[in-house]
Amino acid sequence: MKCIIVYYGFAYQIMFVISKPDVFKSPNSDTYIVFGEAKIEDLSSQLQTQAAEQFKAPNPSTSASQPEPSSTAQDDEDVDETGVEPKDIELVMTQAGVSRSKAVKALKAADGDIVTAIMELTN
Repeated sequence: MKCIIVYYGFAYQIMFVISKPDVFKSPNSDTYIVFGEAKIEDLSSQLQTQAAEQFKAPNPSTSASQPEPSSTAQDDEDVDETGVEPKDIELVMTQAGVSRSKAVKALKAADGDIVTAIMELTN
C-alpha cells in the first residue's frame, strides 16, 4: 500500500496521513492494525489558504491585456486627462480591467478618488 488516510473530527476537518503504512489484518475479524508515521493535515487551514489566494491582486500584465470587448469599440476616443494623475489612470485601468478613457471618466466622476472609481467600474 502506498498511503492510508484517516479522517477524524467533526465534519472530517482533520486527516491523519500515513505515507508508508504496514497493514496487518486480524485473521478472525475485519480488524486491521496499521503501523507507520502519522502526519496530521488540517483541511480547514488548506481551505483558508485557497480562499486567500482567490483574493490576491490580479497580475497587471494579464488584466491590462484583456480589456472589456464592448469598451474597446466604444471608448477608443481621446479623453481630456487634465487634473488626473497618469499613475492613477494606470492603476484604475489595471485593477478594473477597463480602457484608458473609461478610467479617466471614472476618476473625474469620483473627483480623483481611486477607490471610488475602481468600485464604480467593477460593479
